[in-house]
Amino acid sequence: MTITLTIAAVLAGFLLAMAYWTHRLTRQGVKMVPQLGQIVPVKGGSIHYVEKGDPADPTLVMIHGLSGQLQHFTYALVDDLASDFHVLAVDRPGCGYSSRDNAELAALPEQARMIHEFLELKGIANATLIGHSLGGAVALAMALDYPDQTHALALLSPLTQEMPGAPAVFKPLEIRTQWLRNLIGYTIAVPLARKTAPLVLRDVFSPEPAPADFLYRAGGALGLRPSAFITASQDVIGVETSIGALCRRYKDLQVGGGILFGAADPVLAADIHGVNMTQYGLALDILNDRGHMILITAPDICADFIRRVAGKSADEATKIDA
Repeated sequence: MTITLTIAAVLAGFLLAMAYWTHRLTRQGVKMVPQLGQIVPVKGGSIHYVEKGDPADPTLVMIHGLSGQLQHFTYALVDDLASDFHVLAVDRPGCGYSSRDNAELAALPEQARMIHEFLELKGIANATLIGHSLGGAVALAMALDYPDQTHALALLSPLTQEMPGAPAVFKPLEIRTQWLRNLIGYTIAVPLARKTAPLVLRDVFSPEPAPADFLYRAGGALGLRPSAFITASQDVIGVETSIGALCRRYKDLQVGGGILFGAADPVLAADIHGVNMTQYGLALDILNDRGHMILITAPDICADFIRRVAGKSADEATKIDA
């Protein structure tokens, strides 16, 4: 009994220490990456967004990927494209400074609904959707559910197909029990993320180097919060449970556009998540020697691709000269 109580006391002390460390890192992350835009309530949560450009111009809606935030787009693309377009970069529900009420809202149709509701409240129709990684799957769900409200799809390294499991770099997020997510999120997840961040960024950006300013300029420090871990874990499971149904609907896709992939993407393979989509009317372009984070490492090429897709009608979107 004494040994058991001692072990319990040590474990409790360790978890309390981790919780305190987590609290400190969370405060640092929020201070490093403050809220950039406005927040609009929607059913099931809220959407944080940054808006730039002339509202009279065609609208682009930018949707980031797993464990990301809208700063992935404000890093380089938003200001560039705002000279020609009305640009809205959003934090997906539960990410960055957006919120969502429960894990069930991580399903792709629910994320699509919440962003669509936000666009309706903003009076936005006929937007071109730019989705990166998991954001590509959300953009596809929006195009299928609201085709009359979608001008075109410009997808960057998108998730489009079912996978046997999460990519290796995101495997620790594959937790199916909410109480365990919360326990890990509020104790060990954030300190571990802080220590392993260089390795994770190396794996995600490979074969290209991660920028030195990623933590603050691209919002990476917002990942040092319990909510970021919990949301990302919910996203992994939400995608696993809903992407199969999405894939079965691609034959009904009415919205055209294109996909841009890095040939050396270590997270999502172009031959799986890109090539398969050409049969549904999406043109595919592949960039040699580029990885998964092309929106940050190749912003000029991505901006040109987006301009070409958004500047044409959905059935006229053509391939870029990559």
